[in-house]
Amino acid sequence: MDRINAGGRPVGRTGMRKKDSDMPEGEVLEMENSSPVMIEAKGLSKYFGPFVAIEDISFSIPAGQIVAFLGPNGAGKSTTMRILTGYMAPSEGSAYIAGLNMHRERIAASRRLGYLPENGPLYLDMTPKDFLQFFGEARGLEEQDLRRRIDWVSEQYSLQEVMEKPIGKLSRGYRQRVGVAQALMHDPDVLIMDEPTAGLDPNQIREFRGSIRELGKRKTILISTHILREVDVIADRVLFIHNGKLIFDGTPEELRENDSLEEPFYRMTSYGRSTESRLGKKPQTAQSSGKE
Repeated sequence: MDRINAGGRPVGRTGMRKKDSDMPEGEVLEMENSSPVMIEAKGLSKYFGPFVAIEDISFSIPAGQIVAFLGPNGAGKSTTMRILTGYMAPSEGSAYIAGLNMHRERIAASRRLGYLPENGPLYLDMTPKDFLQFFGEARGLEEQDLRRRIDWVSEQYSLQEVMEKPIGKLSRGYRQRVGVAQALMHDPDVLIMDEPTAGLDPNQIREFRGSIRELGKRKTILISTHILREVDVIADRVLFIHNGKLIFDGTPEELRENDSLEEPFYRMTSYGRSTESRLGKKPQTAQSSGKE
């Protein structure tokens, strides 16, 4: 069964072309408008024993686009993001960041990537200043660049007043700011964030969304969420995943029905009922070798 968008059109991968018929490693795909593809999933599947976490996920995201990765809890969003960022190997398929294969060229790809996982790990006994310095040094930043980047992210996310406080004593909102600041320390081209507004209050969410729109002017962003309002406010495009499969790829306007995103969300997720088993479809396979 073809994946469809809200207008009834099949979801394909049109608009993407290769520079040559066979793409050498590290070469970035281009969209028809000549924007390079910065995030690409090619046939990604992940099996945990008989359980199919995701199956045959494929999409490409050009430079400068903010994409909302939408789906209910347990749909496969976090699994896909962990594979895209190199934290988990796929059972099948390949992931690329800026044209670099995340399995074969993870270090080079990671230099172009900033990642904020859900409930991102923080060292609670460290101060934000120490934490950012640690990650900047781990990223290989020179001393002058390191100081400049710490100053920039602390000002950008209003961390100056808490830079000497233990992270464990900060509010959830401040901790989230520290996590985003860490992901931006090396000024990456690509930013991937998993449920970054979870647990924030309305004022913090509004502030965070504003910062995402600002970052989207300079970076390619993939942000997972199940909050429909977030899709409306920040996203240029929506990837909708359900039961481990990509079922929609289009703009928020294409997803909208009768001026609402709620009805298509409910309908496309079978109104919250599980109608499809994700067990026993495929046997457990070895971890991907990076081959397509």
